[in-house]
Order: sequence, then structure tokens, then C-alpha cells
Amino acid sequence: MKKCPSCGHARSYELADGRSKCKRCGYRYCWPSAWSASRLSDVAKHELLRRFVWGMPVYRQRFGSPASAPAAERFYRLVRACMAWAEEPREPFEGALECDETTFGGAQLGKRGGGAYGKVIVFGIIKRNGQAKALPIAAHSRAEVMLHIQAHTREGALYYTDEWQAYATLKMRGEHVVIRKEKGKPVGRDHINGIERFWSYAQNWLYPYRGVPGKYFHLYLGEVCYRFNHRDQDLKPLLVKLLKATSMQDINPKLVQIR
Repeated sequence: MKKCPSCGHARSYELADGRSKCKRCGYRYCWPSAWSASRLSDVAKHELLRRFVWGMPVYRQRFGSPASAPAAERFYRLVRACMAWAEEPREPFEGALECDETTFGGAQLGKRGGGAYGKVIVFGIIKRNGQAKALPIAAHSRAEVMLHIQAHTREGALYYTDEWQAYATLKMRGEHVVIRKEKGKPVGRDHINGIERFWSYAQNWLYPYRGVPGKYFHLYLGEVCYRFNHRDQDLKPLLVKLLKATSMQDINPKLVQIR
């Protein structure tokens, strides 16, 4: 959304020289989009986007790339920031929902699970046969999980979760079905296969990158959610439109996020 850098007002006039004039304070300003923020040519951007949609990491583009590796990485970072930003305003989920948490990170010696060194804890919600949300959380705790459930779901939903005690209070927000497992398989007809398939989807997309920098992990996670939620659409025209419609003012806070 275009906002005046002087007063923050969102409505403006379009001037003949390409600038915008704020309707509230009259300040004249340029509105740099994520597309124009990169100094690469339009031809190079379209080619890089085509490769990005295919899931081709930069290190596999050593030969025949339209841009240097650092320039391609910077452009892809803008793309991921736009995708992560586009996923944020999604309406809270309702209906039948599956909730789960997992960890991302390479194999490490020592403790396993949520307290393992070098791992990022991620909490996810998926609507049955629908869209998904996933975000890093600071700790594997009931307070963190319930905070995000309250923010991203509506009261009265039907929640499917595993046996972790942190989900015990969900019955106060709606119906709660606990999935019990024996030897890794759910007992009965209830399941959380949807969120488990999403974790597999995310890991498959992230695996070819050979490791993700921790300060940019939230961007890669936003990319995975955007890909999953638009899995039945052609991504390239969607991304071109998104990059041209997204202001650098909106995505600058998301470009680096150190937890």
C-alpha cells in the first residue's frame, strides 16, 4: 500500500512526473516498489523469476545466469519478502483446522527435538483441504502456541492436534479432537495428515538450498506458505504483479528478522 513517508496517509494524487502527492499534507514523494528497487534489467528479472518458480537455487545457476550470484540472491530476497508480506494479512482460519509444531535445521549432535541446538521451532495451522500458515516461534511452550492460535484462528473452530498438553485449553475456544498414535500411526479415523503433508512439502522445498541463514529463515518460510497456498496457480505472473504492487516501505521491516 502506498503511504506518505511524511504523515503515513495512504491516499494520494498521481502526478504527471510519476511522483505521488499526499492528499493530507501535500508532500510529494516517489513510491519505490520491490520491482523497481532492483537495478537489474526487466529481462533479467523475468528470467530470474522463471528460475525461481522452478525452485532453482542460485548455486545451480553458475552458468548462463542473467545476473551475478550476489545480485540474484538480493533479488530473490526481495521476492521472498514480498511473498512473506502477502501471507501476513490472511484472514484467521475457521472450520476444521489442524495444528502442529516441528523443528527445521540440519542434523545436529546432542539433544534432539524442540530443545536441539541450531534448530528453529515452527508452528503451523492448516485448514482441512485448504490453506496453511506457518511461522517461527521463540519457544516450544504453551504460551507461544496459544498466542498464535488466538491470533490466527476464530473461536468455535474444530481443532485437530496431537497429545501435547499445551493444546489442552483449546476446548475453551471450540471443539478439540486429540489424535493419539501407536507406532507412528493414528488410532481411529481422525488424523492430522494435512499439516504433516505440509511439513513434508516445506522440507522438500527447503532441502535443495543446502542450509538457510537463520536471519532469513522467516522469508523462506513465507515463500513456502505462498507456494502452498497458490499451488494451483501459475506463480510467475502472480509474482510479477506482487513485486510491482508492494512498496519497499512495507517489506523493509521483514528483510532481516533476528530471533
